[in-house]
Amino acid sequence: MEATLRRDAAPLRGEPTAKAPVDATTDAVNGTNALETVARDTSDRAPDSVRPSVSATPAARPLRESVGRFMRRAGKHLATLGIALVAILIAASTWQHYVTAPWTRNGTVRVQVANVAPQVAGKIVELRVADNQFVHKGDVLYVIDPFDFEVAVRVGKSLVDQRAADLVVKQAEFDRRQHLSDLATTPEEQQIYAGSAAQAKAAYEAAAHQLAQAELNLKRTSVVSPVDGYVTNLLLRAGDYAVTGVSNVSVIDSNSFWIDGYFEETKMARVCIGDRAEAQLIGYPKPILGHVKTVTRGISVSNAAAGTQGLPAVDPIYTWVRLAQRVPVRLAIDTVPPDVPLVSGMTATVTIRQPAAGEGQTWLDRFRANFVDPLSDLFGAGRPPRPDCLQTTSQQRPEVEVLPYMREPAVPPAETIAPGLTPGIDASPRLH
Repeated sequence: MEATLRRDAAPLRGEPTAKAPVDATTDAVNGTNALETVARDTSDRAPDSVRPSVSATPAARPLRESVGRFMRRAGKHLATLGIALVAILIAASTWQHYVTAPWTRNGTVRVQVANVAPQVAGKIVELRVADNQFVHKGDVLYVIDPFDFEVAVRVGKSLVDQRAADLVVKQAEFDRRQHLSDLATTPEEQQIYAGSAAQAKAAYEAAAHQLAQAELNLKRTSVVSPVDGYVTNLLLRAGDYAVTGVSNVSVIDSNSFWIDGYFEETKMARVCIGDRAEAQLIGYPKPILGHVKTVTRGISVSNAAAGTQGLPAVDPIYTWVRLAQRVPVRLAIDTVPPDVPLVSGMTATVTIRQPAAGEGQTWLDRFRANFVDPLSDLFGAGRPPRPDCLQTTSQQRPEVEVLPYMREPAVPPAETIAPGLTPGIDASPRLH
């Protein structure tokens, strides 16, 4: 208590009040400078391994903090710029896919189906295929009872032999009459023998043609597949009666698959024959690659149908909204992934890539097609439409499909059918 009163009473004795704090501050500064001098001397004498780094000194801390703030600020700007570039590329790609590049979800896998019908009628005695079985061209599908046709062939052969013998005899008689003098025969007799020989020749040729038809019908009792493919929806069974010209077996041609894409008419200006195309089936991630083969030149118009009393029936439309018509585009298939089956009727998303991908494209061409063109479409007027790129019918080479068909065999000479009769007839004139 006394020390406190004595300390408080010090100003009354005329002593300066701020002297004690100033002395204390001066002593503290001098002590700090002395410590820094000792530390600097110690640091100079210390080896490099234990010497403190410059960054640890109080003077280097503001610089390090400034550099750190600059790096953080620059990193934020770079990240923002990178995100913006990625967003632009995504927007350009989306714009190209949904707006610029012709595409449609209305795609369908199509195929040619061979409807097999017998060319002769009869009971089916043998069925050699099963449903969904793969068959090769020329494989026997089923066999019709051949008994009646075998009998017809045997009868035809007998008739040919008969007509051939008759022709040989009558032709020899006619030749002999031709060599006789006018005293031995009259012109009327020569005409009669000539007519008989001509009738015999015609009868022989008719019998030969009937035999050829009978042999062909016998061959047609074995009904074969006209294409390589799969038997589908088989309802036939042994014992059924096959009717001439009535289809009873359907075979899917495995080499005739194609894809029909139905594009909106607003996108047809960018569809050209030869453009490469991609078709992705529902449920399969790998796309089918192909190219545009043909574009249809006509679709049904409902307004063209006649209405009541033959007057035109015109459907009303809204002036502020119009639905784009769908135009069929046929795509030829080039490559099918090994794990993607082709089934007629499957739906696909079809996208046309333009222009057609060439083997000589450089990386610059691909970069321009994948990035520059989408950006041009997104921010500029875009690429102009591509009109007049569809070939005319005269410029296209149609694929001619020809199946082998039977040709009428040549009629053999009658002497080859009945050779035993010819040596017994002497057509030379007799001398009396």
